[in-house]
Amino acid sequence: MIFLENEGNTNPRLNLALEEYALRNFSADNDYLLFYINEPSIIIGRNQNTLEEINHEYIEQNNIHVVRRVSGGGAVYHDFGNLNFSFITDHDIKSLNNFKKFTAPVIKVLNSLGLNAELKGRNDIQVDEKKISGTAQFSTGKRMVSHGTLLFDTDLGEVVNALNVKMSKIQSKGHKSVRSRVANISEFLKQPLKIEEFRKLLLEGLYEESEPFESYHLTPEEWKAVHELKEEKYDTWDWNFGRSPKFNIQRSKRFPIGEIDLRIFVEKGHIKDFKIYGDFFGKEPVEKLEKLLEGARYEKEDISDLLKDIEIKEYFGDIPKIDFIELVYGGD
Repeated sequence: MIFLENEGNTNPRLNLALEEYALRNFSADNDYLLFYINEPSIIIGRNQNTLEEINHEYIEQNNIHVVRRVSGGGAVYHDFGNLNFSFITDHDIKSLNNFKKFTAPVIKVLNSLGLNAELKGRNDIQVDEKKISGTAQFSTGKRMVSHGTLLFDTDLGEVVNALNVKMSKIQSKGHKSVRSRVANISEFLKQPLKIEEFRKLLLEGLYEESEPFESYHLTPEEWKAVHELKEEKYDTWDWNFGRSPKFNIQRSKRFPIGEIDLRIFVEKGHIKDFKIYGDFFGKEPVEKLEKLLEGARYEKEDISDLLKDIEIKEYFGDIPKIDFIELVYGGD
């Protein structure tokens, strides 16, 4: 395991670019660990409709970054009280969506600090029924990133202010507000710590879980490539906001694997535009499904025929194909 130094950068666009650059370009002979802290920002899941996840007026007034990440899952709020971790490893089918494998060493460190931490639900770390961390994954097919955010001393009021939390998500979890479901790690510590001290303890704990780490500082050439990726992708409106389509049919449903939200534009009985949103985790990009269904007749038989050889679980996780077809074209 090699620890990548991010040199104290707090720009979320740069940190996400660094993470992706390391995933796609660093030697597959090694695993990597990255820590970073971001300025106030909303990090949007790969498959989400940005404009429906954020309080647009509030984030503009308060200069909050909005950046889309490469992994699935839901939108999260970051600030200087939030520590983010990222493991970059070889892809294998047993590790994809196996959040327990990558959260176990983090949970062990939290337990050593006196926190009753455990993995709950799909991908959350909780302490006494309060969420203190969410995790997500992305795979290139050969390599994968498993990353998460740890709420250490975050301004939890800003989580509500900056995010438009969908009522379906609140109702499905049986809670009245986001604030009642999340908490800061600092609330549970017996002795107060600064986030820098917590970061050091976490790193030391992770050292104990593997072979001795070495730290790596990127070369000027590598940083140049990271900045180019930031400018070409993470700085652009198209990447961060540009998946909002014209539609005349909306169909959404919350499954155990997460919410799937479809926006379909049908004209003269044919699908002219098809967009898939949600906070699910899948291996294959949903853009493949979108392109497959565009141009088809909006008929259940035609849709079923187009999907007959498609492994739906590769795109969304463990959901029967018939359930997805029923969502595309079925009873309300």
